[in-house]
Amino acid sequence: MSWHRVRYKKVNLGEVEMFYREVGAEAAPVLLLLHGFPTSSHMYRDLILQLADRHRIVAPDLPGFGSTKAPARGAYAYTFGNLYKAVLALVDTLKLERFGLMVFDYGAPVGFRLAAAYPNRISAIITQNGNVYEVGLREANIQPMRAYWENPSPANRDALRSLLTIDATRFQYTHGVPEDKLELVSPDAVAHDQAILDRDPEVQLDLFGDYKSNIALYPRWQEYLRATRPPVLAVWGKGDPFFAPAGAHAFRNDVPDAEIHLFDTGHFALETDGPEIAALIRDFLGRKGC
Repeated sequence: MSWHRVRYKKVNLGEVEMFYREVGAEAAPVLLLLHGFPTSSHMYRDLILQLADRHRIVAPDLPGFGSTKAPARGAYAYTFGNLYKAVLALVDTLKLERFGLMVFDYGAPVGFRLAAAYPNRISAIITQNGNVYEVGLREANIQPMRAYWENPSPANRDALRSLLTIDATRFQYTHGVPEDKLELVSPDAVAHDQAILDRDPEVQLDLFGDYKSNIALYPRWQEYLRATRPPVLAVWGKGDPFFAPAGAHAFRNDVPDAEIHLFDTGHFALETDGPEIAALIRDFLGRKGC
């Protein structure tokens, strides 16, 4: 049996000292894994070991999350544009010339900024509840955020604070998860994520406010998909309270041979269906030669 050890690294990128997990042979095909809200590269802790025999995995923590260090709010603008710039700096520093891209939640708008700007660097896209279509947004649950986008008043900002509570974090991990799968959700993951949110809630509220910039770019990212037709695998928890299965199916509008797999689970599909998703990823990348 081949054993792989995860290395926990950091690199100075100027304003940002970025933490990342790395595993796999340096000469192997690269996979860049981008996490989402409210977590960090911790969400990929099991998956990376299931893929490391064939790939070099690089999974960073975005600024404002995990163990990455960035300037305090006010000295650094916590926007999705700046999160993208930090990931681009990491990719350039590590000299990752071509790689598969896996995105989840916030990782999608960061990753698609990268893919649209540097399409020749992307060998394949794997999206786990990483949405780039308006049809994929569950309007009832993002309405408070839309209200803040339309009127960034203190009252509308305060209305979003409930999304940063421990109850909201548990909700993200458990909503849409069948009863018989709840025991597969790690309480450590919930505690890890809540510790991130509690460090500086204002940073998270800034990112909530800037999420509208992502929706404005959806047409550009869809055009990128139509123009380049990268191999796409969408693995989606169909009970996700924020991103509906329609967002997964919509990839076929732009990449007709996109492969879509829905799982009977919620937002954090890797918690409950990780081995099955890993098997799909391995098969997909193997067939696509990535």
